[in-house]
Amino acid sequence: MGQKVNPLSFRLGNAQNHYSLWFAHPKNYPENIEEDIKIRYFIKNYVQKNIKNNVKNKIKTDSSLSVITHIEIKKKIDLIEILIYVGFKNLIKESLIKELQIKLQKELINVNKKINIVTILIAKPYRNPLILAQYLAGQLKKRVPFRKTMKMAIEKIKKTNTKGIRIQIAGRLDGNDIARVAYIRKGRIPLQTIRYKIDYCSYPVKTRYGLLGIKIWIF
Repeated sequence: MGQKVNPLSFRLGNAQNHYSLWFAHPKNYPENIEEDIKIRYFIKNYVQKNIKNNVKNKIKTDSSLSVITHIEIKKKIDLIEILIYVGFKNLIKESLIKELQIKLQKELINVNKKINIVTILIAKPYRNPLILAQYLAGQLKKRVPFRKTMKMAIEKIKKTNTKGIRIQIAGRLDGNDIARVAYIRKGRIPLQTIRYKIDYCSYPVKTRYGLLGIKIWIF
């Protein structure tokens, strides 16, 4: 059988960078990893809860789309710099970032270390596989046919000037009794060439007919 490798981990050190940048003694290594996991979990939960509470914001984006695509953590001796990559910046206000910084300092971080949180806006949000997968998930929950949803996603990504995309959906598609895998591809996806940057995402969707799995590769 073919050995399936995650495209992101396969390209670490070449086309893909690490999301955690720090050096630590081998004894302190597990503690730092655990701290990173807690920071990411706390930030994502805090932002999602505040956005759900502030429903009054009149923004044209879909509510099911993720605000945060990924979080980079850079640690120094007395400073922890957190870079939050955002798809839609209108959903996150500066006051929310200040509150988040204070609460994160109190609950998770050592007293000796300071926190600096910076938000970075992604120029083309639908070029990110996580946002595109969540857009597909929202359409599938509304019982839109899966082939139509895949074509709609490709139309959205055409404007971003990508070289290639592959979308794969697996499960009980359109309520069929037998689960199957369907995919669509436009352009080329050189998975075996390490020097080429490929963004990847796998995302589960709960529908009326069961659990579906979405995978997206973007070159």
